[in-house]
Amino acid sequence: MENLETPALVVDIDAALRNIQAMAARAKAANIALRPHAKTHKSPRFARLQVEAGAVGVCCQKTGEAEILAEGGIADILVTNEIVGAAKLARLARLARFARIRTVADHPQGVDWLADAAHAAEVEIGVLVDCDLGQKRTGVATPAAAVALARKIATTPGLRFDGLQAYHGGVQHVHGFAARKAAADAANATLGAYIAAVTGAGLAPAIVSGAGTGSFALQADAGYTEWQCGSYIFMDKQYADIGDEAGAPYRPFEQALFVLATVMSLPTPMRAVLDAGYKSLSVDGGMPAVVDMPGWKFRFGGDEHGVLERDPSVADADAAIAPRLGEKLRLVPGHGDTTIHLHESYELFRDGRAIGSWPVAARGKIK
Repeated sequence: MENLETPALVVDIDAALRNIQAMAARAKAANIALRPHAKTHKSPRFARLQVEAGAVGVCCQKTGEAEILAEGGIADILVTNEIVGAAKLARLARLARFARIRTVADHPQGVDWLADAAHAAEVEIGVLVDCDLGQKRTGVATPAAAVALARKIATTPGLRFDGLQAYHGGVQHVHGFAARKAAADAANATLGAYIAAVTGAGLAPAIVSGAGTGSFALQADAGYTEWQCGSYIFMDKQYADIGDEAGAPYRPFEQALFVLATVMSLPTPMRAVLDAGYKSLSVDGGMPAVVDMPGWKFRFGGDEHGVLERDPSVADADAAIAPRLGEKLRLVPGHGDTTIHLHESYELFRDGRAIGSWPVAARGKIK
């Protein structure tokens, strides 16, 4: 790793592989299919590892991501976002010629546009009704609206009603186990009402897709047939901070993703400057954690600079480790997904040695 140019996005490949196997085992034990969210890693190579471990396929957010995944050999893809715009819909429909493609809808007009694209491409597209569980983002707002949309999808040529999407991203990052469980319980109750209404209308959903890395264990008995967990493959500081049942950091999986940075300046004994700033680490998940320097904290110093400062609350004896000019240090990103999006490649390492590089193939695919 000392030979890597920095800033570099590095993955402990063995930890990532253990995470993949661990989540596959969790899903199997719960009798729930696993459909990992590829918006996290944006990589067909990591997606193939997940499928080989037992995942039924993957999901993603954008048509461009779906294209990269399909080209990389992933045969079953759910686009978990409403796709609007003739060009994007035409691209999505073309993918259905050589992969099983599903997407979501929450409006009758969106269903009509999907049908037009499917007809033009001479394909069938599976559609899930997107249900709002309380996040107040996308999704139909009532069980009655879900029934009406499900009926429309089921009777529209070129489309196939495949079930419900029910994802509440807000639950994932509720701090404190009790508060997170309460939020999950509320979302689960709302989901139960959607499932009951659609089933009562004679449209029992074959797929109920949702949950995530922060909530899957709390949503195992909510009616889901598949989990959309994504961040579990790498983890990040944002997830550690939500806390587990004992009040410790939330770590059901290992930290496998880091940004490697170099100490480029030592202005004072209390301050070191790294070559990784806003352009290397996202800010939406809070400050990165410094792995290799106990007693030191990170703050952003600009686009290309990160500043390490000794925590004054830590006794000198506990902070004896001090950064050295030219030293390479690992940082845990606040939010892995958005940090990954800033980098062109993963540098894989094992036992401290770089063993290869994989592209972040869907980087920049936001359309």
